[in-house]
Amino acid sequence: FYFRNKHRPFLLFVSLLHVHTPLITTEKFQGRSRHGLYGDNVEEMDWMVGELLDVIDKEDLKNTTFIYFASDHGGFLEAHRGNSQLGGWNGIYKGGKGMGGWEGGIRVPGIVRWPGVLPAGTVIDEPTSLMDIYPTVVQLAGGTVPQDRVMDGHTLLPLLRGTEQHSRHEFLFHYCGLFLHAVRWHQKDSGTIWKAHYATPVFQPEASGACFRRGICPCFGDGVTHHDPPLLFNLSQDPSEANPLSADTEPL
Repeated sequence: FYFRNKHRPFLLFVSLLHVHTPLITTEKFQGRSRHGLYGDNVEEMDWMVGELLDVIDKEDLKNTTFIYFASDHGGFLEAHRGNSQLGGWNGIYKGGKGMGGWEGGIRVPGIVRWPGVLPAGTVIDEPTSLMDIYPTVVQLAGGTVPQDRVMDGHTLLPLLRGTEQHSRHEFLFHYCGLFLHAVRWHQKDSGTIWKAHYATPVFQPEASGACFRRGICPCFGDGVTHHDPPLLFNLSQDPSEANPLSADTEPL
């Protein structure tokens, strides 16, 4: 592929099976990490990404190739085998895969490499979306996105190049299947990020932060709680979504 296309623009999309159950880790990487089969899977994925980057470097395409590494959802908390956790861990963020609103299901790695254009080591703390990949790729290819419909994504290039300081997403809507569970508001004048939850999964057991008895959280029915008024959080100050706001605690 590289050799056929290295003298003209190409798009390579690699969708890895790794860090996804059932964790089919090859023999070479089993026991490689200190974090069980999941850690071994991360090690193998890391090696595979490295192999791809090495080819790009060897073909002298490093400074002209835009690379974006991301995931489609957070860790799958309910995936267990005995005492070992097979589906990852979401750190300080509540919830995980299959949950339409909680941060643990939404926040994923977003790592960009383009040495000829973007300085290394830059951290951009702005809300973006996987929906932004499409308009970004279209702009890189010199095209224009369709003008006859509303596009939910925005090109990332102004944000990455520093010509814009803020994400073009003022609002992001977080669905679980067909059901709207939460919405995020990136308040432009203050930079504060607010999030309202209209429905949240019923955790089993209640304090576990996951739906262990069901195997994965449902999007509707008796497996969710509807909130009226919505649960409201200030993500800028409370990224763990531990302290819902009220009129007493947040006048605004």
